[in-house]
Amino acid sequence: MRIALIQIASPADEPSANRRARAESLVREAARGGGDLVVLPELWAAGYFAFDSYEAEAEPADGVTVRQFGALASELGIHLHAGSHVERLADGGLRNTAVLLGPDGGVVHRYSKVHVFGYRSKEARLLRPGDRISTAPTPFGTVAATTCYDLRFPELWRGLVDLGARVVIVPAAWPAARLAHWRLFTSARAVEEQVLLIACNAVGVQDGVELGGHSRVVDPWGDVRAEAGQSEGITYCDVDPEVVPSVRAEFPVLGDRLPSYAPLRADTPDSTRSPV
Repeated sequence: MRIALIQIASPADEPSANRRARAESLVREAARGGGDLVVLPELWAAGYFAFDSYEAEAEPADGVTVRQFGALASELGIHLHAGSHVERLADGGLRNTAVLLGPDGGVVHRYSKVHVFGYRSKEARLLRPGDRISTAPTPFGTVAATTCYDLRFPELWRGLVDLGARVVIVPAAWPAARLAHWRLFTSARAVEEQVLLIACNAVGVQDGVELGGHSRVVDPWGDVRAEAGQSEGITYCDVDPEVVPSVRAEFPVLGDRLPSYAPLRADTPDSTRSPV
């Protein structure tokens, strides 16, 4: 399949309606370039660091993102991961929700970010964490998603693998200041979980924070199949999704896990031993 990663900036002086039109234009270009799976980053419409806009930009589960980009996916005949948007729940609460749309325009997979970010960010104060994980079948394998900060929590990823995930899509708004961590975690999660990891990051400056770009596709061996730069645009990657079952068969590390690690004895220091 051909993956198209769209890095997009979210300048504060650009209305979200204009940005949606610009994103649609980039998706069309990606489809013309042969993209079978087109991916957008985290909260690109509102702007991740535009915290004061979350309330105004919030939408229901079947809101403008699903309607506009579902219709676009149907028109273009592609799978379109529309990044994430601020979802308004029935009781008025807000979540950071990512959506994968299919060639028929319908929702293939939906995921609300489990680990909301609190470090120098208002996300944890404004948004509720998601409360479930899931996978979905697609022509390129069983797909799951996590979002940005979730990369730091391997337990979540192991849960996705236990549900059968082969491909994990990661929309993000990861700052340039921690770009080394972005590269480390995207590679580590791909290798330890033996998945095809597709990570799409935002670019530009938001509220004084420079976002890191460098969207990546990493295979289960840890080989970086594609990596973008730090500018807005499209990066393509051709990959055979059968690389996942092939690597898992050749190097079956997941089969060597214990059913449970709870029974393992936890040794503690002997408090009566004299200090050395």
